[in-house]
Amino acid sequence: MEDKAIRTIRIAAALIDDEAGRLLLVRKAGTKWFMQAGGKIEDNESPLCALRRELSEEIGLLLTDESIRYLGQFSSSAANEPDHIVEAEIFHVRVQHVPEPRSEITEAIWVDHADAVAMPLAPLTRDHILPLSRML
Repeated sequence: MEDKAIRTIRIAAALIDDEAGRLLLVRKAGTKWFMQAGGKIEDNESPLCALRRELSEEIGLLLTDESIRYLGQFSSSAANEPDHIVEAEIFHVRVQHVPEPRSEITEAIWVDHADAVAMPLAPLTRDHILPLSRML
């Protein structure tokens, strides 16, 4: 029996919160998992440029570089692609924003930590983003 190769998906994503400590989570069409807004880093694209592009495309959020803080690189199992891991460049953004779900995003909601823990979360969100958000 042949082993399936684990593939890596490089993404840039944002831990978006507000002054009240709520997190902005999104859900893509055809999935049940909630996660951070963000997406794949294109060839020859910096993680920051990918993040700004994805946030604009997915939830209508336009940011200046000064409003974005780099938190680090984290890896986890991909929520929607079997036999894949995500290698995520994670950034922090604190904003007041009414998200406009666009592109492949079906739902974008602000939630507090207690509500987030009870939701179906992508592994990266559950294992890395929630613990990070508690420290911010």
